[in-house]
Amino acid sequence: MQQDDQHQAFVHACFDDGVRRMGAGDSDGARLAFGQALALQPALPEAHINLGLLLTTLDPAQAQQHYRAAIALAPERVDGYLHLGAWLAAARRFDEAEHSYRQALLLDPASAPALSNLGVLLASTDRASMAAACYRAAIAIAPAYQPAHFNLAYLLLRDGDFEAGWREFEGRPWYARFADYFAYPRWTGEPLAGASLMIAVEAGHGDMIQFCRYAALARQQGAARVGIVCHSGLQRLFASLEGIEVYGVDDAVPRDGWDYWTPPLSMPYHFGTRLDQLPATLPYLAAPAGAGAAGLALLAAAPSARLRVGLAWQGNPRFENDGERSLAALATLAPLASVAGVQFYSLQKGEGTLSLLPDTGGFASLTDLAPALGDFADTAAVIGALDLVIAVDTAVAHLAGALGKPCWVMLPAYQTDWRWLRGRDDSPWYPRVMRLFRQQQAGDWGAVVAALRAALVQQVAAAAPAA
Repeated sequence: MQQDDQHQAFVHACFDDGVRRMGAGDSDGARLAFGQALALQPALPEAHINLGLLLTTLDPAQAQQHYRAAIALAPERVDGYLHLGAWLAAARRFDEAEHSYRQALLLDPASAPALSNLGVLLASTDRASMAAACYRAAIAIAPAYQPAHFNLAYLLLRDGDFEAGWREFEGRPWYARFADYFAYPRWTGEPLAGASLMIAVEAGHGDMIQFCRYAALARQQGAARVGIVCHSGLQRLFASLEGIEVYGVDDAVPRDGWDYWTPPLSMPYHFGTRLDQLPATLPYLAAPAGAGAAGLALLAAAPSARLRVGLAWQGNPRFENDGERSLAALATLAPLASVAGVQFYSLQKGEGTLSLLPDTGGFASLTDLAPALGDFADTAAVIGALDLVIAVDTAVAHLAGALGKPCWVMLPAYQTDWRWLRGRDDSPWYPRVMRLFRQQQAGDWGAVVAALRAALVQQVAAAAPAA
């Protein structure tokens, strides 16, 4: 008996060590600890689930096996079905994922996570009304369950119901660190006349570019001081926001001495932004003097053409839906290369830059501007010298729009971001300059590129000098 107790104690010690390491971000150590626990006691469902979570991206097939093992060992547990359902949904095995979520709900009809996850699946498979019902049921059961509010907000905002959508969007969970950092309170719509307001940073560069426009709106409402915290790559560009104090994330951002702070994506809610009255005066950003000199020199040295077009085909790979919104390779855009009268320029940064590619994806003439683009101010300067930008849903598209530059945006059919609304080929956030090209079937970029090519032929013809 004592030996059995010691064995169990060691199993639990290994498992607890795995949980601790997992919480600390030590994935390798956590996998080793959970593996040791399972070697000692294979029938440990919680260890299988945690190993599945750790292996989801590293070894998806192995992750699925661990989830199924957990269910086989403990078919009464809801979490095994939830994690397996999420894995199946990510693998586009929607029918199986739905079955897994519904199995979880059979076990616990009052599971807010199961209802919310099922809602995401339904929304992703074009069953929006059923998805909304799931989210609302989850919120009724657990009003504090933030993912359900966040997911419902996506549906509402995508449908243009901004009044309800912004309210639900306040359920975003990632601002606790700002509340801990700032000694002054979060702004909840109090009058700004004579007050000072610090706008915090959002996760994405595109979010910041799209919503920095609200800094000017705060000034119009009478704020005596408005500051904005942004990624370092945006700091020089944001200096063009008139009358706004700009801080980089690495700067000594004031912890006190201001009246309020706010996330930028909360400002539309408190300003009562509606679809028919967006703050959409363009341009609201400009490249600072002297920015982009090296890139402009590359533009000047490139062959002349009727149309100068910038390309950006990949976004941040860490974005949750990047596999859908980004192109796998520049070669996907190859049909555009045959359009006469166009000189193409790569605005692509990161792993997709031309310098890292084995070829130019079918483009006989393509100037790589990436080495000359140190930050978004440089990118803004070269975009200003182009005629058109063609991009996937990434920060470059928002930058072109904020500069008032014509931009054609390629959008995925699967989990299209809320900000592009539903079914539109334009964006009221960037009126008259942005055109949206949407997939009609998930993963089918071929039809999108064909539509882009046809539009580009027309654009070149329109740019031809009069006879």
